[in-house]
Amino acid sequence: MIHNRLITTMAVVIASLLFFPLISNASGQYRISQFIDPVTCGDCHGEIYDQWENSMHHLSEKDPIYLSLSQYLRVGLTDPDEIKEAESCVKCHVPVGVVTGYPEKVSDDKKKIPELAMQGIQCDYCHSATGAKKMYNNGLILDPGNGEEDPGIKRGPFHDSESDFHESEFSEFHTSSKICGTCHDVRHVVFGTKLETTYEEWENGPYNSDDPKKRVTCQGCHMYQRPGIPATGSTPRPSNKGRAAEYGPVRDHIFTHYFVGGNSSIPGDKIKQKMAEDRLKHSATIAIDREQLQNNRLKLTVKNTGAGHYLPTGLTDLRQMWIEIVVDNEKGQTIYSSGVLDKDNYLPDGAIIFNTVFGDGKGNPTINISKAREILRDKRIPPLQSLSETVELPRGDWKQITATARLLYRSAPQKILDMASKKGRFALPVVTMTETRERINIK
Repeated sequence: MIHNRLITTMAVVIASLLFFPLISNASGQYRISQFIDPVTCGDCHGEIYDQWENSMHHLSEKDPIYLSLSQYLRVGLTDPDEIKEAESCVKCHVPVGVVTGYPEKVSDDKKKIPELAMQGIQCDYCHSATGAKKMYNNGLILDPGNGEEDPGIKRGPFHDSESDFHESEFSEFHTSSKICGTCHDVRHVVFGTKLETTYEEWENGPYNSDDPKKRVTCQGCHMYQRPGIPATGSTPRPSNKGRAAEYGPVRDHIFTHYFVGGNSSIPGDKIKQKMAEDRLKHSATIAIDREQLQNNRLKLTVKNTGAGHYLPTGLTDLRQMWIEIVVDNEKGQTIYSSGVLDKDNYLPDGAIIFNTVFGDGKGNPTINISKAREILRDKRIPPLQSLSETVELPRGDWKQITATARLLYRSAPQKILDMASKKGRFALPVVTMTETRERINIK
């Protein structure tokens, strides 16, 4: 495996050196040759590399759904401020390319992006970070070395790391949520509208406790998770004993690098798909208040039990988290339903959905964040808090009902995916986060 990685690394380095003069750009702060290919890192950090490979961090500029949506949201725009936002996704999705001069925007020719930059959010980018100049839109401050001949300092969570290849240094920044927050808070580059607020949600929430024993950082969940261990706020988060490097010391905890989040649609990776499902299934509870069936109204309560941020989080105008409820009478006849997908897997109007609705500045909803001048609605569930909804049932002569409620999630609406690409090309899985059933006698 090491031999193959070295061959791959040499090929990438040679290709980058040959290609760099064609893409050199005055806006680049660094040279592409200053960054080290992840396969080189994998020669010593093999287990971590294997976790990261095919993760959403690795696939940030290769994920076909992201590519389709980012191109779709760019089409037809004429307002320069809206175009500027639509073109800006590369700042977090192709960070090494952006800081080395190419690409500068979403519509740049992807064939000209250096292969090294196409590796997404990668080892050398994160471990060259020294801090943040701002806590949104990828505000990382970098101090990379000069490639494999002079790799410089690599920073991480250990005080006593040693390497024959690079210098090592403890970094408090790498143990804090701030290193995650620089990309996981996103603001419109012109209007300043808060488009994603995952870090802010954590920062203002109960997991950001002043008590070190109660404090749980982003890493405390997302970099403790591994197969069979969801590591959410509602489950144990045991340490991951092992080695960070092949010949390194055995440590009480090695931070994992799977980075699955709620993405259960990673092509060809059933392990990460299952991990994402496990995370979603240990994030919330749903309850039907069987004592509150009054005037034919049924009360449902969803509680965020496992996420250190809101549910849902991220680009929450796209994320779909909703309640599907089906109510049958004693004869097994369905008398009420809501949130049931139609034949096209579209979510019907009127469903109870937890999301953010952006506006165009004139009070009109917009599905394109490039046009987002305002937030019309933010209906989501903060950490350890609950939201209740009521549904009104039809009246009838039934004496008993059975209500089944499921909290469902998928990363994007099927309707928008079909608009952005050929209908049916993408079919994201719908994950049942939690469900409950109650049989209630009608008084």
